[in-house]
Amino acid sequence: MKSQKVPPTAVSRLPLYLRCLTEAQQQGTEILSSKELAELAGGNAAQVRKDLSYLGEFGIRGIGYEVDGLIRHISRWLGLTRQHNAAIVGMGRLGPALQGYQGFIEKGFKVVAVFDQDPAKVGASFDGVAVQHISELEDTVRARQIEIAIVTTPSQSAQEIADKLVSAGIRAILNFAPVHLEVPPHVNCRQVDLSVELQILCFHLERQRE
Repeated sequence: MKSQKVPPTAVSRLPLYLRCLTEAQQQGTEILSSKELAELAGGNAAQVRKDLSYLGEFGIRGIGYEVDGLIRHISRWLGLTRQHNAAIVGMGRLGPALQGYQGFIEKGFKVVAVFDQDPAKVGASFDGVAVQHISELEDTVRARQIEIAIVTTPSQSAQEIADKLVSAGIRAILNFAPVHLEVPPHVNCRQVDLSVELQILCFHLERQRE
């Protein structure tokens, strides 16, 4: 599977389709048309068909997509058919909340290590995972075969943490720190800045008032 042929915008919609399909499956739905899937996902049928066409030819013209089969197909493309070990760096307020999020396990992401630089937090247990000192990060990442790191540290230390993660072999970073991280081309880094999202919402609120 050559995911690089799938445009980033289409990739960003695949998890949404998967969630909608999973919910439909739980309700006993066996077949969904592109129009029905689009309505569930908040898009349009043409976009759904185009996005799914990047993954191959499937579905029955005039009938729709077999829900179980499409769930398996998207899951394979997203790499969700095996477990991915993850680590959380920064156990302030956000880190523990993410550690307890059950949605990670449901999609095959297992947080196997958590780190913090505060000696007072080292040794504390969050959902059965003990906090390790940041000095143990590189050795642990290699030993536990951790692929994904979730960074929730303050902005001033985030780049240093990212450098350590890359040095240890991490290839994917989900960054909650409010700062842009410089990483090599082979490392995928996704930025989640809640203040930016709120600003975008405020923009739309202001436009509605005009």
